[in-house]
Amino acid sequence: MKRTTYLVGLAGGIALALGAGLAQAQEHTFKLHHFLSAKAPAHTQMLEPWARAVEENSGGKVKIEIFPSMTLGGRPPELIQQARDGVVDLVWTVNGYTPGLFPRTEVFELPTVFKNDPAAANLAAYDLFESDLKEDYKGVEVMFLHVHAGNGMQMRETEVRSAADLAGKKMRIPTRTGAWVIEALGAIPVAMPVPELPTALQKGVVDGAFIPWEIIPPLRIQEQTQFQIEGANEERFGTATFQVSMNQARWDALPEDIKQAFRDASDREWLAKVGAIWRGTDDFGIKMAVDSGNTHVVLSGDETAAFRAALAPVVDRWVEDVSSKGIDGAALVDKARQLIATNAGAN
Repeated sequence: MKRTTYLVGLAGGIALALGAGLAQAQEHTFKLHHFLSAKAPAHTQMLEPWARAVEENSGGKVKIEIFPSMTLGGRPPELIQQARDGVVDLVWTVNGYTPGLFPRTEVFELPTVFKNDPAAANLAAYDLFESDLKEDYKGVEVMFLHVHAGNGMQMRETEVRSAADLAGKKMRIPTRTGAWVIEALGAIPVAMPVPELPTALQKGVVDGAFIPWEIIPPLRIQEQTQFQIEGANEERFGTATFQVSMNQARWDALPEDIKQAFRDASDREWLAKVGAIWRGTDDFGIKMAVDSGNTHVVLSGDETAAFRAALAPVVDRWVEDVSSKGIDGAALVDKARQLIATNAGAN
C-alpha cells in the first residue's frame, strides 16, 4: 500500500514537473484573431501551419492561440485597429477592409498588375516591403503579406462574357481598387466583409461578387450562384492583399531569438508556399462549384483582352490618386510588374 502511494505520488510529481517545465518553456503567448471560420482553408492550411512553425522555431517558448470567426469581438474591418491598440496580439485581415489605409500596397491588387500568379505577387511584395511598402504599416509589425488567387466573377444568374453584361449589376467587393474595377465595367460596387456575402446573394442584395474560388467551400457560394467566370489562362480581374501583423509594442518588447522565430516562419519560401496553398484551394473551390452543377466560364483570348482594355484606366486612376498623396504610383506599378515577372512560377 505504501509502495502504491509512493508510486502514485512519484508519478504525480513527475507530471507536475513536466507541466511546470512546459509552462516555463512557453514564455510568450499570443492571440491571433481573424474573420473566417476554423474550417476555412486560410485557417487550416495557412494560419495553423504558420503558427506551429513559429512555435517550433522558438524551441517551445512561443504559443499562438488562434481565434477564428471574430470570436474575440468586433467586426472584420476593426481587426487592424485591434492589433494597433493591443486588444489582440496578432491579426490576419484584408487590407481593403480599411480603404485607403494601405495605399502603397494596393499596387498588387490592380488589374493588369496582378493577373494569375499569387506566389509571384507574394514574393514581389516581400521584395518591395522595406523599400516601398513599410510606410503603410504604422502601429504594427508585419509578419507577412500575401494575396489570394485573384478575383473571378461569381454570379447569381448572369453569364458574363463582356463588360456590357455587367451594366447596372450590383457587385460585392472588399477593396476600393475593386470598387474602381466594378465602376470601370459599368456595374455598381457594394462593399461588405466576405462572411456577409452568402446572405446578400441569397436575398438579391447583390447580383454577384468579384472574389476567388477559394471561398466557395467555406461559404457554400455554389448554392447561391450559377456562374463562375475568369479570363483565359486563369487570368483574374485584380486581387486582394492580406496581412498577418503584430501589435508594434508587443513586437518591440520581444527578445531577438523570438523575433527570429517569427521571421524564419515568414520567409520567401513560406510566401511561395502560401501562393501554392491559395492556388490549390482555388482549384478545389471551382471543382466543387462545377460538381454542384454550376457553369465555369473561361473567357476567350479576345474576350479577356477586351476586359483588360476596359480595366486599364483603373491603374491610371490609382496612380493619380496616390500621387496626390506624395506616392510615386507610376514607379510602384513598374516595380510591381517587374518583380512579379521576375518571380513568376515560384510555386
